[in-house]
Formats: sequence, C-alpha cells, structure tokens
Amino acid sequence: MKRIVYAGALTLAATASYAGAPADPVIESPVYTPAPVETYTGGDWTGFYAGGQLGYADIDGTGAADGSGGTYGVHGGYNYDFGQFVLGGEVDYDKLDIDLGGAATADSVARLKLKAGYDLGKTLIYATAGAANVDTSIGSETGEFYGLGVAYKVNDRFTMGGEVLEHSFDDIGGTGTEADATTFTLRGSYNF
Repeated sequence: MKRIVYAGALTLAATASYAGAPADPVIESPVYTPAPVETYTGGDWTGFYAGGQLGYADIDGTGAADGSGGTYGVHGGYNYDFGQFVLGGEVDYDKLDIDLGGAATADSVARLKLKAGYDLGKTLIYATAGAANVDTSIGSETGEFYGLGVAYKVNDRFTMGGEVLEHSFDDIGGTGTEADATTFTLRGSYNF
C-alpha cells in the first residue's frame, strides 16, 4: 500500500509540475502588408524655376509686313503659392528669324511678365501680362502683351506647359510701322 501511495503521490507531483509547464508555441504566419507607395500630388508652386521653350509666332504688321515662323528661347522666374492662388514674375527671351514680307525681319523678343494663377494641385492655370521688347532689322520697340498659360508638374523638379500670348508694338524703330503678334509656345522648366 505504501507503494500505491508513493505511485499516486509521484503521479500527482508529475501532473502538477506539467500543468505549469509552457505550452507549445503557436506560430502565426506573417501578414503581408505592402510597402507604402509615395505618389506625387503637387500643390506647392513656390520657388525659382528656369527652362526653355519652342514655339511659333504669327506677326501681322503695317501693310505687307506680315510673317510667321518658329521660335525658341529660355525663361526663368519665381512663383509664390498662397494656397489656391499663385503669383509670380518671369523674364523670357525668344529668338526669331521671321521675314516680314520683305519689309524687315523680326529677330528676337524679350518679355518681363507678371503671372497670376489658380493652383489645381499638379496643374497651374494662369494669366500673364507685361512688357515686351521686339528687335527687328529696322529697329526695336517696347510694347505690351497679355496671355494665358498652363503648367503641369511631372514631378517635384520638372514642369511642362504651354502659353499663348498676344503682343502689340507701335512705331517700331521710329518708322511708323506697327505690328501685332501672336505666339504659341511649349515650355519645359526645372524647379529649384
């Protein structure tokens, strides 16, 4: 009977010690969570930029002094984003080689621009106006221009866009020659 008591006590002790033992670990398979993908949403147009443009000019001058042709040039400026409203300034220069009906040739135009636009995130639509100076074979003249443009942020460093501008010049080179010009340009800019 002693043996039965010892066997019972040993069984009880073994059961009690096993009851407190840690259970086999439960291994859970990891849950796949894709890494977040950064997407560019645009929205901040504040800063300096510079770039180039290619375009086309159509010039309607006094008498037969009309002509049209390709343009190319450079631009640089600064924008400040107030939220949904963007205000900026820019200088640009276009090289021309347009024959004005044998009366003259248009060689270049330089512009000083004021821009005001609406921030749509990655897209900026704007109006622009300012002073332009045209250089021709009969002299130069300062006039005014106005127009519309759009810019699209490809990423935080590169912007593409386009502009349509209407120019008016009176008394080019003191000759009494007047000219109105329309320019269409495609633009690419690097944002600093």
